[in-house]
Amino acid sequence: MAAPDRRPRSRAGLLVTAASPTYTRDFSAKPRLIQHKNEAKAFYAFLSQVYDYIVNPGHWTTDMRKDALSVAQLDSPELKVVDVGGGTGFCTQGIIKAGIPTTNITLIDQSPQQLDKARKKADLQGVTILEGDAEDLPFEADSFDRYVSAGSIEYWPEPQRGICEAYRVLKPDGVACMIGPVHPTHPISRTMADLWMLFPTEEEYIQWFTAAGFTDIQLKRIGPSWYRGVRRHGLIMGCSVTARKPAAGPSPLELGPKAEVSARPNTNPLAFALRVLLGSVGGFWYFLLPIYMFLKNLVWPRTGPLADKF
Repeated sequence: MAAPDRRPRSRAGLLVTAASPTYTRDFSAKPRLIQHKNEAKAFYAFLSQVYDYIVNPGHWTTDMRKDALSVAQLDSPELKVVDVGGGTGFCTQGIIKAGIPTTNITLIDQSPQQLDKARKKADLQGVTILEGDAEDLPFEADSFDRYVSAGSIEYWPEPQRGICEAYRVLKPDGVACMIGPVHPTHPISRTMADLWMLFPTEEEYIQWFTAAGFTDIQLKRIGPSWYRGVRRHGLIMGCSVTARKPAAGPSPLELGPKAEVSARPNTNPLAFALRVLLGSVGGFWYFLLPIYMFLKNLVWPRTGPLADKF
């Protein structure tokens, strides 16, 4: 009998798989410029001032948020939810709109500037807001019914570790929802993405969740409406992955010490500044790209998909 085909399958916007619990890329070999925790923290000290005005309109709209959270099973006001890497609270606001009361929500992020913005939002009053590390969450095992993280995994030095933490803090039968970027196939966008931060492939998301011990893993593709399905340039918010924790306790995958600690001082200020600068070049590309795609959508015939060329 032939072995079953376990490759990802696309069905009604969902990609469902039982992938191998190993992942393919060696992230230590990547440039990983701004993806280091301290560089990301410095970057967001500035970006937090304009995040809600320049990032969300191009990459993370309210329609996309609703679409991404539609599979997170936020289906009872009794649920306890943690929003990891929640930044200014934009995703948290979507969780509230889904019917979860603020007193049942915890928002955690490593950027004090982002959290200051969140604390000032009237509709987030009552949310528990904490500063902390997605790869080392300050919660007991089996604490939450739902885990949500949007636009955070791209800054994790060890995505597998962060997903194991999602497993640990969830209660048995709890659901994790990871919303994040997808890797570009276009050569220029791929270069810029790798300069800036981690853009996982869809297969890597599935493999990380599988390795962590999750079951019922599904991936839903999302994107701005004006991209009209184009994914070759990668998307900062390109998919929503959901998975279920089958049993109590920590992840069955045991990992060693963390690769990076955000509180650790930088040993080389020049290298630090250079990584931030070059990473910001990649980030600026992804600021311009949605503008280009928006204008292209206005002029390209609406009867078919956008052209496959740049």
